[in-house]
Amino acid sequence: MSESIAQFAAQIRAGKISPVQQCMQTLHALEAGNKTYTVATHILAERALHQAQVLERKIAAGQDVGPLAGIPFGVKDLFDVAGLVTTAGSTVLQNNPPALKDALVVSRLCAAGALPVATLNMDEFAYGFATENAHFGTTLNPHDVRRLAGGSSGGSAAAVAAGLLPFTLGSDTNGSIRVPASLCGVWGLRPTQGLVPLEGVYPFAASLDVIGPFARSAADIQSVAEVLAGQSFAFEGHACSIRVGVLGGWFAQDLVPDLQAGLEMIAGACPSARTVTLPEIARVRAASFVITAAEGGNLHLNRLKQTPMAYDPATRDRLLAGALLPAAAVIQAQRIRTWFRHLMHDVFDTVDVLIAPATVGPAPLIDQPTIMVGGKAVSARANLGLFTQPLSLAGMPVVSAPLAPQLTPNTQLPLGIQLIAGPHKENMLLAFAQELERKGLLGFPVAHSQHQRVA
Repeated sequence: MSESIAQFAAQIRAGKISPVQQCMQTLHALEAGNKTYTVATHILAERALHQAQVLERKIAAGQDVGPLAGIPFGVKDLFDVAGLVTTAGSTVLQNNPPALKDALVVSRLCAAGALPVATLNMDEFAYGFATENAHFGTTLNPHDVRRLAGGSSGGSAAAVAAGLLPFTLGSDTNGSIRVPASLCGVWGLRPTQGLVPLEGVYPFAASLDVIGPFARSAADIQSVAEVLAGQSFAFEGHACSIRVGVLGGWFAQDLVPDLQAGLEMIAGACPSARTVTLPEIARVRAASFVITAAEGGNLHLNRLKQTPMAYDPATRDRLLAGALLPAAAVIQAQRIRTWFRHLMHDVFDTVDVLIAPATVGPAPLIDQPTIMVGGKAVSARANLGLFTQPLSLAGMPVVSAPLAPQLTPNTQLPLGIQLIAGPHKENMLLAFAQELERKGLLGFPVAHSQHQRVA
């Protein structure tokens, strides 16, 4: 599918493309691609084909079938899908009863004509940045199968990067949309906290959790996000008048040269761009760690007491540590969160969009999962969220966007940036993203080979 989501859905509504045939082709490609990349936990062939047949009959009858008519999609394994047990990437929940209905956002997408075809791989209970899942396998990066796809929504990002699905859904607590989008070279949106309903989505840290889409372009992100949020993101202003700030300090350290150069080129394309330095980001990131660990640990505490060995050991140990955090530490972290939110609101009095890196560099190797920070090789799983975790506390919308290949000639692998706006400014943020994409500064091609390897 080379057209945009809106263009492709228009062809289906016009009867030029059969949703049933398209669905069958997607399912076949997904079955084959999953053997290479390990993106899916369940393929919903029977349901998808049934919905495609119903859609085809409605089109033949001249009925309105919605803005996403016939577009296949997948959801991270923590979204309720009617008739399936919601496992959240774990075997701990496998004996739970199946979901009685779809998550609210899945229902909204289906009402808009989209076809759910798969649940997608993730880090167990969304606790990680790697999608190395002890139960369902490691999701591989379609641009180099020796490398991590990132997490925790790795299956969602990789399915789009491989060209298997035009869009998918993920969740983002500390960067679980933005990190895999960056490493896989796709677009991802973390909407304003609370804008998109979480009903029917298994929580990680409820006060930080946000759900959003992955897609191949900024326009596709907007098409899907409008359905998820139930509102239009049309922007009536001019993208050229948007005031831009480039985050320095913490966000300008340890970047690979191509990423640094790419950020400078984007800043140079924005006449109003100026450097903005946020204070105390190390403390803000620490606060994000504490809140996440405490909320996640307490959510699982009773089950950890009863069946601790059912968990992936890496997940279990972190959840237990979080459950044991003293109340004083959590209270202090919440104070920092409140302070940081006020600070960010003040920043957006002077700029409209902030630009920052999403990760320090390209996807780490699976058998050498480290990144360079402060001149030292450190754990990728613990530090891939270096630039995403602090921004989560602000609760503001963030687009993760891939730099265009011509901006990264020496790296060859995807490199991502974050575009951040004030609360409920998705319309302006997406307009700005699309303007940079039109200028050829953002956007990375779909992986062209299932066995592509890049040095």
